[in-house]
Amino acid sequence: MPAVNAGTSPLWGLLQVMLALGIVLAVIVGAAWLFRRFSMGGMLGRWQPAKVVSGVMVGPHERVVIVELEGQWLVLGVTARQVNLLTSMPKPEGGAPTDSAPATMPLFAERLAAVLAKARGSSSNDKP
Repeated sequence: MPAVNAGTSPLWGLLQVMLALGIVLAVIVGAAWLFRRFSMGGMLGRWQPAKVVSGVMVGPHERVVIVELEGQWLVLGVTARQVNLLTSMPKPEGGAPTDSAPATMPLFAERLAAVLAKARGSSSNDKP
């Protein structure tokens, strides 16, 4: 007859597994924190040579973007395949452009309601 170890139980085994899992997760979180803290990606995040000031969609895959680079504003035309410099200008004294004009784009909920209303209207017109 095999000897049964009275000191082991399923609860003790589960506790060991949970403890080991906790240690592995702590090592993963610690490694991620160290990587972010000491990697070049973390250092570059503090000093950004270029930053996007503004952008607007002018087509389904086209944008006009203003990028600030070393005190200059670059106006770029961005497509899916290329980026073109449209013009450059010195950075204005005020910094970022002001949003004095009211927003002309409706909220997502309004757009969704308009599309649903249009879909309902076209589906009722299709029926004889």
